[in-house]
Amino acid sequence: MTERPVLYLVVCAAGPAEHIDELVDLLIADGWRVCMIVSPTAAAWLDRAALQDRTGYLVRVEWRMPGDPEPHPPADVVVAAPVTFNTVTKWALGINDTLALGVLNESLGAGLPILAFPHVKTELAAHPAYAGHVAVLRAAGVVVAHGKVLNPAHGPSRWSAVIEAARSARRS
Repeated sequence: MTERPVLYLVVCAAGPAEHIDELVDLLIADGWRVCMIVSPTAAAWLDRAALQDRTGYLVRVEWRMPGDPEPHPPADVVVAAPVTFNTVTKWALGINDTLALGVLNESLGAGLPILAFPHVKTELAAHPAYAGHVAVLRAAGVVVAHGKVLNPAHGPSRWSAVIEAARSARRS
């Protein structure tokens, strides 16, 4: 019997994060081991203890100390959902000022399959830098969803695109 694949779920502080437990449950039911890395602001919104109980792994926000063991197994796939304007912009520039960005930057450098699902206000998406930063990430191999697929009005089905993309990445 082979072990279930590992999916790193990077969660940023955007509206859909309030319902990230739905995505976690769907991913686990789909056969993934889910390891969560959340931005500092998203961490304040989430019940990290409940998510840790669901996944069986520490929900990480902060860097580990030198010499401390890595609390997560190596990832097979990385999903950033929701990912914010701030994170997309910093990630494209290689800025590494949070653990979430550090994981995204390292995963990009390691050549892992990365799927990003931006949830960005229309006004921020219209900023002149945004399209260029998305293009940088796509050119580097990140699969960035078009539009605002994580629409809160869609209820739990908002996560369908994430599940389908993760399945495709697992098959690749």
